[in-house]
Amino acid sequence: MADDHPQDEDAFQPRLNLALWRGMMPFARPYRRHLIWLAAIAAVCALCDVALPWVTGRFVDRITLYGARARLGGMELAYGAIVLTLAVCIYTFIILAGQITTGVSYDIRKSAFDKLQDLPFSFYDRKAVGWLMARLTSDVSNLSRILGWALLELVWGILAIACVAGVMFALNWRLALIVLLIVPPLLWVSRFFQVRLLRTSRALRKANSHTTAAFNEGIVGVRTSKSFVREQRNLEEFGELTGQMYRHAVSNALYSALFLPVVLGLCSVGIGLALWRGGIDVTAGASSIGTLVMFLQYAGFIQNPAQDLANMLTQVQGAQASAERILGLLDTPVEIQDSPEVRARLRALPSPGIAPDGYPDRIETIEFRDVSFAYNEGQTVLDRFNLTVEAGQSIALVGPTGGGKSTIVSLVCRFYEPTAGQILINGVDCRRRSLHWLQSNLGMVLQQPHLFSGTIRQNIRYGRLDASDADVEHAARLVNAHDFIVAMKDGYDSQVGEGGNQLSTGQKQLVSLARAMIANPQLFVMDEATSSVDTQTERMIQSAVERVLADRISFVIAHRLSTIRSADRILLIDHGRIVEDGSHHDLIRLRGRYFELYANQFTSEKESEMLTAS
Repeated sequence: MADDHPQDEDAFQPRLNLALWRGMMPFARPYRRHLIWLAAIAAVCALCDVALPWVTGRFVDRITLYGARARLGGMELAYGAIVLTLAVCIYTFIILAGQITTGVSYDIRKSAFDKLQDLPFSFYDRKAVGWLMARLTSDVSNLSRILGWALLELVWGILAIACVAGVMFALNWRLALIVLLIVPPLLWVSRFFQVRLLRTSRALRKANSHTTAAFNEGIVGVRTSKSFVREQRNLEEFGELTGQMYRHAVSNALYSALFLPVVLGLCSVGIGLALWRGGIDVTAGASSIGTLVMFLQYAGFIQNPAQDLANMLTQVQGAQASAERILGLLDTPVEIQDSPEVRARLRALPSPGIAPDGYPDRIETIEFRDVSFAYNEGQTVLDRFNLTVEAGQSIALVGPTGGGKSTIVSLVCRFYEPTAGQILINGVDCRRRSLHWLQSNLGMVLQQPHLFSGTIRQNIRYGRLDASDADVEHAARLVNAHDFIVAMKDGYDSQVGEGGNQLSTGQKQLVSLARAMIANPQLFVMDEATSSVDTQTERMIQSAVERVLADRISFVIAHRLSTIRSADRILLIDHGRIVEDGSHHDLIRLRGRYFELYANQFTSEKESEMLTAS
């Protein structure tokens, strides 16, 4: 079931962190002209909003004094001009704010995606996919919306309240004081309800996600639940989750229902006070009816900027968690990258046979020299590991789960860095070689191949974007994939579906193998690539692998030992150490652990074949 710990995206920062928002300013800086225009338009809107009641008051005074003989032409033009100006300003600031929001959102997402491309595998070990998706979606949307609209609300709200107060004090300071008495409680009430609405809505969203997760677990795990007779307990746990969701929903609905009546009540008090005091002044001849009408309109209007300011402050504080997470992602140090020394040696146009970093382009040897590695402190996977591999050699890694096989391969590919020792390429520490050069010479086929949405041709070309159609077809023929591809309705232009779900596992493996080989890599890695396919497809893959491994350094992590009999060296890895080393025939003659594994697996496979035949 879902855990009960509050998630970081539900955190609400009670104080405004100005340093954090200064860190977001680089994303707003490219749109500073838009922001200046937005502030100017907000100021014009505030002046127009304040001018409308004043013009209305003058209308009333002229009609009161002159009746039907009143000349209102100038006032009508002024009123029309103010309304037209407001319409143009509103239209313009919607466009400007939309451009700022869209542009900032695009820039943040692009920067975050660029950062994710540079971060090593160790970062993804610590961060779940859902966490990263939330950063690039909801967090970015929150920030871009704040940066686009907060300035408008801030400038408009402050100017509107200041101008209203200034006009009212100029006309009648006693009446102005009475009307403005409602502003402090209005700000406090707006702030009070906005904070609680934000907290309850976040709690409701979190409870809803937990309830949805429980629904999913209940449906997916229904067989397990029934086999352990867990129905009643599951119902009780689900009842607790729905109870929490109910309580948060009621609280949110209660605050929502109370907010508007309380605000309207305060505004009614202000209007009533203005009507009471203004009526006395009008009766005594100290004020005009037009001035009273003007004050009544200001008393009703002032709730809008007060609410907007309180709402803006709450939204900014609510978005601080998003800003902190986005900046945390963008400021994450890239642990594996080219050193300044390597970058200084990189050449735009390397010579034939010379890599961009100035060293020989061909990989002759790879050596592990006293390499140690731990994913987490105190959990050592490799300890002073030593191994030398020469060009053209095929190295098979076998052994128990968790023994260090995948770690060895990941270190060769520089997906991780050793915590001690060195990995040498042609006798040179790999950290002195170009990371891009090394990984450009890498071909990899995994146990669960991942294909991208698109055509088979596009997925094979993913391994070398400048490959021609002839190159794509050659790679497919090389790995025995051409026949099944041309047998499909659209051939190489057939859609693979999301994650390759339109193809079988074996077909996905063959396409993945073609994608790896089209770049003609010097270093080839297969990680349990045949463990999830049928025997016939395994033979096809094995035939293709034996063809493409020639003259390359290759590492093959194998579960089915029958697929690695032709490997030059088979290493049995356990607890980060090489327990046995030799060819298939050498290790069979040794009659050690490899022999036991092979004999047991061979017997099991023969039994399965006999049962299938019978």
